Amino acid sequence: MTDHRPWRGVLVATALPLNDDLSVNYDQYAAHCAWLVGNGCDGVVPNGSLGEYQVLTPEERARVVETAVAAIGGQRVMPGVAAYGSAESRRWAEQAGEAGCEAVMLLPPNAYRADERSVVAHYAEVAKAGLPVVAYNNPIDTKVDLVPELLARLHGEGHIRGVKEFSGDVRRAYRIAELAPELDLLIGADDVLLELAVAGAKGWVAGYPNALPQASVELYHAAVDGDLDTARALYRQLHPLLRWDSRVEFVQAIKLSMDLVGRHGGPCRPPRVPLLPEQEAAVRAATEKAVAAGLA
Repeated sequence: MTDHRPWRGVLVATALPLNDDLSVNYDQYAAHCAWLVGNGCDGVVPNGSLGEYQVLTPEERARVVETAVAAIGGQRVMPGVAAYGSAESRRWAEQAGEAGCEAVMLLPPNAYRADERSVVAHYAEVAKAGLPVVAYNNPIDTKVDLVPELLARLHGEGHIRGVKEFSGDVRRAYRIAELAPELDLLIGADDVLLELAVAGAKGWVAGYPNALPQASVELYHAAVDGDLDTARALYRQLHPLLRWDSRVEFVQAIKLSMDLVGRHGGPCRPPRVPLLPEQEAAVRAATEKAVAAGLA
């Protein structure tokens, strides 16, 4: 029996298209998920930060997952199930399973700076839903750092199967491999994609494939396959966009790039920190350069 790991490959942290009145455009979202898979991506991660999960109603959040599953199949959908409390996160994991998903992604508790005991209890509770859990380490936003030693404990106790690593510290890949060799490392920050792919990452939970899926998929596979000449050339062209991953305005930047390449990004809910004129100009210039280079 094969060990199916639906979190491997290029999974897109999907931006959520909204209408002008800030209602969710479910038809456009379904079309977007299908378009991503049709352009080589392995799956999607709805209800993350790019999906603006924090400001969705429970009904909207559930329907987003169901829309993705109907569009591309549950084996390709790994929803984010983050919430302030572990009981709510477990309910979202159960909803994902009922919708047909085969894995979920989970941030640590983030209403406060949780200690190790709280983090372990949080992941243990959500794992009871019965789906494989991929941890999401984002110490920049959550103020909780899933260091390699803690990840090894969570994996050793059976609570997680992989980790989306967003700390930006590439050296952690080697420490994680040393402490928990069966724990799958997923690239989290787009602007260290090449470095983490070379370090042995098994997947990429990515932002910019929302706008540039084919080029992003080509870059990922070249990097993990060791075709460094191809990977470096693509990385140089895409990196001006990928490095937005560490900025507060990343959702705005992604949606602007989507609009520029003919995808419907739509507004944000609630209004996010707007791009400064020079930031908007930089995103436009980098996207237009990628389009001119045939990467869109």
